[in-house]
Amino acid sequence: MTDNKKPDLYKMDLPGDLKKLSHHQCIELCADIRKILIDTVSETGGHLASNLGTVELSMAIHRVFDSPRDKIVWDVGHQAYTHKILTGRLGEFHTLRREGGISGFCRPQESEHDAFISGHSSNSVSAALGIATAMKLNGDDHHTVAVFGDGAFTGGLIYEGLNNAGKSDTNLVIILNHNEMSISRNVGSVAKYLSTLRTKESYLNTKNAVERTLDKIPLAGKPLIKVIKGSKNAIKNVVLNNSSTMFEDLGFAFIGPIDGHDLEALENGLRSAKMQNKPVFVYVCTVKGKGYPPAEQNPGEFHGIGKFEIATGNPDVVLSDSFSSVFGKELVELGRDNKRICAVTAAMKYGTGLQYFSKAYPERFFDVGIAEGHAVTFCGGLASMGMIPVFAVYSTFLQRSYDQLIHDLAICNTHAVIAVDRAGIVGDDGETHQGIFDVPFLTSVPNTTIYSPSCYDELKLCLRKCIDQPTGIAALRYPRGNDCSDFDGSYISDNYYYSGSGGDTLLITYGRLFCDLLKTRDMLKEHGVNADLLKPVKIFPIEDELIEIVSKYKKVFFFEESSRSGSLCEKYSALCGNVICRAIDGFVPHGSTSSLLDKAGLSPQKMTDLVMEHIM
Repeated sequence: MTDNKKPDLYKMDLPGDLKKLSHHQCIELCADIRKILIDTVSETGGHLASNLGTVELSMAIHRVFDSPRDKIVWDVGHQAYTHKILTGRLGEFHTLRREGGISGFCRPQESEHDAFISGHSSNSVSAALGIATAMKLNGDDHHTVAVFGDGAFTGGLIYEGLNNAGKSDTNLVIILNHNEMSISRNVGSVAKYLSTLRTKESYLNTKNAVERTLDKIPLAGKPLIKVIKGSKNAIKNVVLNNSSTMFEDLGFAFIGPIDGHDLEALENGLRSAKMQNKPVFVYVCTVKGKGYPPAEQNPGEFHGIGKFEIATGNPDVVLSDSFSSVFGKELVELGRDNKRICAVTAAMKYGTGLQYFSKAYPERFFDVGIAEGHAVTFCGGLASMGMIPVFAVYSTFLQRSYDQLIHDLAICNTHAVIAVDRAGIVGDDGETHQGIFDVPFLTSVPNTTIYSPSCYDELKLCLRKCIDQPTGIAALRYPRGNDCSDFDGSYISDNYYYSGSGGDTLLITYGRLFCDLLKTRDMLKEHGVNADLLKPVKIFPIEDELIEIVSKYKKVFFFEESSRSGSLCEKYSALCGNVICRAIDGFVPHGSTSSLLDKAGLSPQKMTDLVMEHIM
């Protein structure tokens, strides 16, 4: 392909053909990729700002390294869309996050170029080190590359991985994508100049040759190397303001900072990293939302976004109408009269609706970063001094703090409120984000009470109950999205709702699924079947009164938007012996929530079919 001919992404054999292109052609491809990202995410939703920031970085990685023989591990996967495009998935990219299409995160089942699963933060270095170690044991001298953003540094796992990786003697390249500020605001011109020199292949060749020569000099060689390195590091630390000290102390060779939108500088830096004979830490600075002004100006809003209008950047979803926002606004009301209430988030202020509390009571609002385990223990400390901590967290990320829930809250019966957002099926984000395990693991923790409201009014009632609870963990779980209920106030309760007519069939569920169960009851009436309803709101511990109700019926059907293993329906079945369970088996892929519920047998029609199957 000649330098003056514009390459066609759709006709290329990727990623191999990238190495055949000129620098100018790669720059043209980067512009094309940004347009594809914007066009696609505007239709499918997804993570836009972080992906726009890593276009050149992804291009450089695939031009320097040889995937899949070199293994690339992406932290979280929020920034791996270009990686997907450059590894043979361009033709499917329009199906991003759609049912039957490609995932919004990295999946080894989806492509051999996805070396490890992604979805949760801060695990890339540990995974990459394991891969690199296995490759070394197998005599494979290819490289393993881990890419993570600066947000991962708020999670403790990244430090555990770095601490072990630096001394590993493996072909491991760690790339920090610092995307909070541009290169000009992070480093001065001298530091940037030195970085350019230090990433030149000629510099690395000379440096290695000098060290090899000195090493051969008897007695004086090694001391001379030590003196030279010490002098170099002293000067470098002054110039770079000690930015590399931590990583070199851990055992890494340090390269950077590098302008993450300068493709030539990136490639020089990564080639230099390949030449080192030890693990390498590469420091790259990018701009979130690069190339799309609305995302550059509001990277937080465009981190994870639904469909939006490209011309204006306006999303087509009114986020104020959601369980998260209603929770956040109600917590503000409660915090006005109760000065003991504190709100805690793990880097999800806007996602959990806590932006309202942070604005109203900034001195009682705490964002601990991507550190869910720390958040729970921090809540334990607050509670031990008489405060009432409310930790709002996605169900999928609460999984990371299971030990702290037991050790730092439950054992001492400490009162803290856990607002479990995105409980149940969340749809397009797939296996790593579905909130189907919080009920099984929370019900295994002593001194824990769990509420699961089915509408906004119940959410408010339950939040007040959680705040007022004197001791123990009070978990309040609610779904993603808005309140679609259309039932009247007679169904609303902070404990349970029950309609008893003296029949022999009982239908049970909790949370948002109750709306569909009402439709199921009506569909059963059309078949001549009259069924009673039971909706626990305080779902755990299971009260004796509810066991007595369930035990009266000959046929009981429990429908649950939760993993079957450890579910409430299993517990009711064990206690009553007459319960037919319908819950979720295994992991749930990405797709629309309604479609996924139907596939799990939890749509009105599928629930009706199950009842009719056992009655007829």
